[in-house]
Amino acid sequence: MSLITTLDALVDELRALGVPVSASEKADAAAALGHADLADREEVRSGLVVTLVKSAGHLSAFDRVFDVCFGQRVPDRATGGVGLGEPDDATIRRLLAESIEAGENGSLMQRHLAGLLVDRHAGIQPGRAVAGTSYLFRAMRALDVDRVTAALVRRAEARTPATLAGPLPRRLFLEDVERRLAAFRLEVEAEIRRRLVADRGADAVAKTLRRPLPEDVGFLTAATAELHELWDTIQPLSRKLAARMVHRRRHGHRGRIDVRRTMRASLSTGGIPVDLRHHTPRPAKPELVVLADISGSVSAFAAFTLQLTYALRSRFARVRCFVFVDGLDEVTDLIERSANVLEVASEINRLGLGVWLDGRSDYGNAIETFCRDHAGELRARTTVLVLGDARSNYHAPRADALGRIAGRCGHLFWLNPEPRAAWDSGDSVIGRYAGYCDEVVECRNLRQLRAFVERLA
Repeated sequence: MSLITTLDALVDELRALGVPVSASEKADAAAALGHADLADREEVRSGLVVTLVKSAGHLSAFDRVFDVCFGQRVPDRATGGVGLGEPDDATIRRLLAESIEAGENGSLMQRHLAGLLVDRHAGIQPGRAVAGTSYLFRAMRALDVDRVTAALVRRAEARTPATLAGPLPRRLFLEDVERRLAAFRLEVEAEIRRRLVADRGADAVAKTLRRPLPEDVGFLTAATAELHELWDTIQPLSRKLAARMVHRRRHGHRGRIDVRRTMRASLSTGGIPVDLRHHTPRPAKPELVVLADISGSVSAFAAFTLQLTYALRSRFARVRCFVFVDGLDEVTDLIERSANVLEVASEINRLGLGVWLDGRSDYGNAIETFCRDHAGELRARTTVLVLGDARSNYHAPRADALGRIAGRCGHLFWLNPEPRAAWDSGDSVIGRYAGYCDEVVECRNLRQLRAFVERLA
């Protein structure tokens, strides 16, 4: 396969995953390859990354595709010459600990150790159409990262006891070790991918390795690792949306015509008001009220939405947040004094907020409670967001209470994390509420959430 054909395959697979790659960026990537040392894997990767990847959230997807498409074309010459022979597992752990202590200088050793670990414990079976997850699990289980961590702690205490003196230095040390072991895990995963490509070919492996981008991961179905990727994505997304909202507020409305300035300007055109002058717009900031279902089935969705809306609070005159399961509690002050929404969630669980009786979702009671206690505080410039799947365990929906809320506020939107096809099935009563909402929005992932917030701006 020619180099250009391989680049074509890489770009096609990235586009299939949802990574945007334009024709000009593809041309830039081809030009970068023309200047790269094709025998140097990292140089080839770097040239392609800077030309094809525009978001940090897409880096992990790029790395997977690069390993598949270029794994056999670009030799990994860095692993040669290490000369370790056939060390036992204890020696592999010791060498890994030493390479982690060496920092960047230990990267070549780690690559070689990853190959040894895969050879010995992954149990790769030729011809099987799998993504390699079980192979990675076997290899890492045999390594036992807890034993490597314990060894690194002992070595640090023996060498420089002050390194771990006190809870904060110890925590920072352990976080650094965890980060470096995670990087080694990625090295093992990459080695498995290279073996699979050698066995079955790039096209077959690419299909089994396809995973959604972070912004396309479903809130209700995300695995733990995918949720961590989403947390890494939410903060930069919040900053981008905030900047966009500021720009729209400043430039989206021209304001009323300034008659005096317009007439003065018309003197240069014989009294004809060709150039209309406008007053500087000073739009009033809207208020935002968020009602979030925090029951187990949708808690991840509520956490991400609260994180995003609260990160945008400077764009609103006021943001108030309420959480509910079968009861309702305001958590505005709690969010104000917490470092992040994960800390908020921990405190909500500790205090048992949002729970009234049995802790089973009761949308009707929660909405009725908000209507009774807070509807009088809503104004025409208030936007109310309800976050939840509207699955109320067959309790009375009390949709008329939502109607009274809608009559008091300027806009009412409902964000539902379930696929639209599941609405009004089983105990879902979303259809009973929809008539009182400006819009009920399917919001299953970060991409849809971002699109809604951009429209809200």
